[in-house]
Amino acid sequence: MTSQTVAPRSMASPQFTFKPYNVGRAVVWSLFALVLTCAPLLFTSSLAATMLSQMGIAIIACLSYNMLLGQGGMLSFGHAVYTGLGSYLAIHAMNAIASGALALPVSLVPLVGGVAGMGFAVLLGFVTTRKSGTPFAMITLGVAELVSAMSLMFSDFFGGEAGVAGNRVSGQAFLGITYGPQIQVYYLIALYTFVCVAAMFAFTRTPLGRMLNAVRDNPERVEFIGYSTRNVRYIAFIIAGFFAGVAGGLAAVNFEIVNGEVVGGARSAAYLLFTFLGGATFFFGPIIGAVVMVIALVMLSELTKAWLLYLGLVFLLMVMYAPGGIASLIMMNLRVAAFGKLRRLWTSYLALGATAAVMLIGAAAVIEMVYHLQLDTGIGPNVRFLGMQLNTRGVDSWFGCAFVLLTGFGLFELSRRQFAREWGDIQGEIDREVKRGEAR
Repeated sequence: MTSQTVAPRSMASPQFTFKPYNVGRAVVWSLFALVLTCAPLLFTSSLAATMLSQMGIAIIACLSYNMLLGQGGMLSFGHAVYTGLGSYLAIHAMNAIASGALALPVSLVPLVGGVAGMGFAVLLGFVTTRKSGTPFAMITLGVAELVSAMSLMFSDFFGGEAGVAGNRVSGQAFLGITYGPQIQVYYLIALYTFVCVAAMFAFTRTPLGRMLNAVRDNPERVEFIGYSTRNVRYIAFIIAGFFAGVAGGLAAVNFEIVNGEVVGGARSAAYLLFTFLGGATFFFGPIIGAVVMVIALVMLSELTKAWLLYLGLVFLLMVMYAPGGIASLIMMNLRVAAFGKLRRLWTSYLALGATAAVMLIGAAAVIEMVYHLQLDTGIGPNVRFLGMQLNTRGVDSWFGCAFVLLTGFGLFELSRRQFAREWGDIQGEIDREVKRGEAR
């Protein structure tokens, strides 16, 4: 018999495995890049260019905040500290470039803000991340108030109430790009937005990003298996500070002025509010929230003096009926559509939309009349609302608005109950289909 030698397993040829290419993800990122590129071509006004630039900045800021809130479960009341201080260092860097003291292209000024945000996160996060939960939130609130007070005390750095102004059209132009026209600034912001969003999405897929989710969900188990929850929170805090600083640096380039408002509590509250409205539990939720934030702060504030009241009511309704934010509503409907049952809901959605519009028109009319009585009585009793002339001293106007409000509310409630029954039936059918599929 001829003896045969069998190669040991370690000497065998290596086995290669290939992961399938994620076509869907490539399509999504390509569409995102296409939207960033073509948006100013579709909306060509100067107001649109300004709003699009602010949306890009807000997307980076809200996503960086969501690294703390949504991914790490860290409720921070002082995220504007890192965007604001990044703005201040960036505007000082721009002034140094203009004076010739710093040889740096304006294109890299946002990175100066990023390094500044990261540096302050290293310093302040060493204290704040020692605690979690409510103590963490209170410490961040105290730090925010401290920095806000310092912005008025140290005028040499913060510029006092007037702030610090700069000039982005400085240094040598690169390929004819001077950043004088707003469209050039927009494309700089769009480039940073795409890169930062991609980097923050990649972070969610890293072991550190997964461990941050574990610290959010079950910190005791993370400690039990040998990881330091404090170190995980601290590193994530530093990374979030870097991206927040980049957003602040872009804001300095865009507005060419930085004042104490950028480190104020209102700015931190806006990041919290709109990140939650967009959906903190989904990666794309803060992107939606950032777009809504710019629309609310720029357009809604110009349309009515009661815009903060409207914003508060929307936030209240979202907390009550859709705590997952706008992103959760989108994902729930995508799940229904995936099982081919969304067409059964279109009449209910139409009824909900129509009755909600009637209810909101009545409520908005009442609110506008109340605000007119409180703030604008000197210009007369009449207030113009949606092309109608309402008399704040006339009983018929109040009665009509209240009638529209109550009628809309009653019809909306009936539509909502019908929709809830249909939605429950569809969810039950989907669950049964899923269980049958698992059984097979």
